[in-house]
Amino acid sequence: MLAHISTEYYVRLEQGRAPRPSGEVLAGIADALRLTAAESDHLHLLAGTAPSRSGRHRRDVRPSILALLDRLPQTAAFVTSAAFEVLAWNDLAAALMEDFARLAPPERNLARKAFLRPARADATLYGISDEAEFRHSVVMRLRATLARYPTDPLVTGLVDELRDGSPEFARLWERHDVEAAPMLRKTFRHPAVGEITLDCDTLTLADRDQHLVLYSAPRDSRDAETLALLGVLGPASSNTRSP
Repeated sequence: MLAHISTEYYVRLEQGRAPRPSGEVLAGIADALRLTAAESDHLHLLAGTAPSRSGRHRRDVRPSILALLDRLPQTAAFVTSAAFEVLAWNDLAAALMEDFARLAPPERNLARKAFLRPARADATLYGISDEAEFRHSVVMRLRATLARYPTDPLVTGLVDELRDGSPEFARLWERHDVEAAPMLRKTFRHPAVGEITLDCDTLTLADRDQHLVLYSAPRDSRDAETLALLGVLGPASSNTRSP
């Protein structure tokens, strides 16, 4: 009953007399048996199907990661969910990008910002130089997220909202691309300090399907000096950006 399949079918599965089960059936069985994410993935691997989770993606950040954000020296750092919501950040990230504390959680979603913010010919997302590449990456990663959380209303609702609200997102979505190239460097055009080019490193927090994004600059470089200046100016320096 918990797996939403009949007792007769489940018995035939256990006895090896049923056809190979679908990913949805396996996801139901994994939930009924209360398997962990790793156990569920292994079940799908044994059955030759792609993992399909029926739960919701995690939006709570580990306390140790929250503490780490504030201990990172001269590094703008933030954590995103599997659906691109900025969940946690340090002051330098707020100074570089925007003061996320001033925003409601739905407004902190980078996918929404990339595709649904008001169009302005003279403004790009946080002044980044590779916004087109970033938008393409967003689409590919959201497709993978939807495959992992096919019944999560926050994920399905976001995808539907973007498809309805952005012709570009809809066009890219229909391409069915699934592998994004890593973004190793990114240039921002900041309203207070001008252009700054930073190394971009993204670390996967596998236990919660989240990402820790780190922006840093080579030691003693001009960009390191600019980043240090942003640290002095604080989050208020990013509030002069155009909406």
